[in-house]
Amino acid sequence: MTDVDLLVAGGGPVGLAVAIGARAAGLSVAVVEPRDVPVDKACGEGLMPAAVAALGRLGVPVTGRPFVGIRYLSPGRAVAANFRAGPGVGVRRTTLHAALAARAQQVGVDRVCGSVRAIEQDGEGVTAAGIRAGWLVAADGLHSPVRRSLGLQVAPPPGRPARYGLRRHYLVAPWSRHVEVYWGEHAEAYVTPVGDGLVGVAVLGPGGRSYDEALAGFPALLARLRGAQPANAVLGAGPLRQSARSPLSGRVLLAGDAAGYVDALTGEGVAVGLATAAAAVAAVAAGRPQDYPSAWRRATRRYRWSATALLSVTARPALRRSLVPLASAAPAVFGRAIDQVT
Repeated sequence: MTDVDLLVAGGGPVGLAVAIGARAAGLSVAVVEPRDVPVDKACGEGLMPAAVAALGRLGVPVTGRPFVGIRYLSPGRAVAANFRAGPGVGVRRTTLHAALAARAQQVGVDRVCGSVRAIEQDGEGVTAAGIRAGWLVAADGLHSPVRRSLGLQVAPPPGRPARYGLRRHYLVAPWSRHVEVYWGEHAEAYVTPVGDGLVGVAVLGPGGRSYDEALAGFPALLARLRGAQPANAVLGAGPLRQSARSPLSGRVLLAGDAAGYVDALTGEGVAVGLATAAAAVAAVAAGRPQDYPSAWRRATRRYRWSATALLSVTARPALRRSLVPLASAAPAVFGRAIDQVT
């Protein structure tokens, strides 16, 4: 006897997407989350066209600042590519989270205040946080306690420096219709328009430096921000690279960052998370968890390959310096590459 068909560990965007999708499939769902909605976090906040479409299928309205593509910049060089699949949308993380939570409540998802850490499972179901369910989907983030408790955590490769993300918003009118990516010597800065008078600026790179120290490596961006007031405090995330031995353990499925994360370089984290949420729901609804690992690999393959390849290139100083000049010399190739991550 179970309390619900599906228990979701983690009430962030991916966990709520799982819950909404499961309700559409006719399953009873409870989401276990200790924090109040909405929760802010260090996030680029750019929804790629695939993410906008996925949210539409879930019945979640997306309100924010549209952007038409991606623009890469380095000293003296710039190249832009527009999306063929339609615009993306810059959305404050809190706005996205609140919209998903409202939709989950509307479709009858139960919310339980708490955390999932210890899990008991057998051939008939899963027990966690005092709830008995047929299945559990863990969408509890980059540092997933469920992933660790099940022994699925994989140590990072030796010799590869850890990367971190830092983000802050500035009160300034967006100056571009693109998400801009400024390439520095060791780090990248992402500028996402999220409102008529607000931009998010995220810096990705090695740890050990403050946000202001990292931002100092982008003089052209600093010139754009001159006189702009910070809208909030700096939030951070990392180490970004996380791996799981498998996205499946018995009757527990890992979705979103809990199942593994390469890097935020490609900007498609939310889109990939929503794709894994849909794959997890499909496997549970069909009663075929064994289908999930291959479905997860298909849903994340393009992201994993492109992010790994880009990391490998940018880890080499000479290749890193030549990235934007080469892209600007071959804009059609750059455009095709951008299309691969949207």
